[in-house]
Amino acid sequence: MQTADVEIAGEKASSLPIQVINGSEFSVPSGCTKSSSNSADTLETLGANGILGVGLFTQDCGAACVQTGTTNPGLYYECSSTSSCQLTGESLTQQVQNPISLFAKDNNGVIIELPAVSSPEVTLSGSLIFGIGTESNNALNGATIYTANDYGDFTATYTGVSGKAGSYTSFIDSGSNGYFFLDSAIPGIPDCADVGGFYCPATTQNITATVQGANGASDSVSFSIANADTLFNTDNGNDTVFSQLGGPAMDTFDFGLPFFFGRNVYTGMQSSAYPDGYWAY
Repeated sequence: MQTADVEIAGEKASSLPIQVINGSEFSVPSGCTKSSSNSADTLETLGANGILGVGLFTQDCGAACVQTGTTNPGLYYECSSTSSCQLTGESLTQQVQNPISLFAKDNNGVIIELPAVSSPEVTLSGSLIFGIGTESNNALNGATIYTANDYGDFTATYTGVSGKAGSYTSFIDSGSNGYFFLDSAIPGIPDCADVGGFYCPATTQNITATVQGANGASDSVSFSIANADTLFNTDNGNDTVFSQLGGPAMDTFDFGLPFFFGRNVYTGMQSSAYPDGYWAY
């Protein structure tokens, strides 16, 4: 962990705790090697100089990481030497912070504004607006608020091919490149044979799910899932923007980046009025 002043588009977060990755200085604790994810501790493997997340919470972990002992989820370590690192509790102020929470004014959330997408595209441009209801350009404008639960989720109800409705954990995530939901047996959409983690239906499938926030607000969300093999091979494989991309995610509904196309999606950070944050659109 290091401290930095971070400035973005005229906004400043002073003395912001950030995670600085160094792949060689410290040995990796055993608790951090159990993930199946590939290593991302170099510029080459991460593919970026840094990551700024968009989320509901002020800290990356919160009260759970303040705890010590078995209740601690194991995200923070203190190293007495380069070869000896032990799990530690970390105060809220020293955890990785959402920089928006430390802005002087526009610090209660963001709006992601992206145009509609009708077919695969190479790139897409939009706007990230800081603050909600703090400036002339970031009013809610009649958007419906869907509050999250204490895990940062809401629910989605879906009737699969069996005709039996199920209620599933759900969330909105601009960091996911498609819609990721359930396993192939429930919606009846086959997985791709040669592209892991995506659906490959013979024909485009239309899906409808009902989402409901913790405040009871609900909405019917419709989207389509096309064959990922076909999408990835359009335009000689140069396209990266897909409005109909999707894949399996056990017992969850992840409304990823395609959900944002053609919508203004508000991410409201946790506050006294909204202890667990909210989404609105």
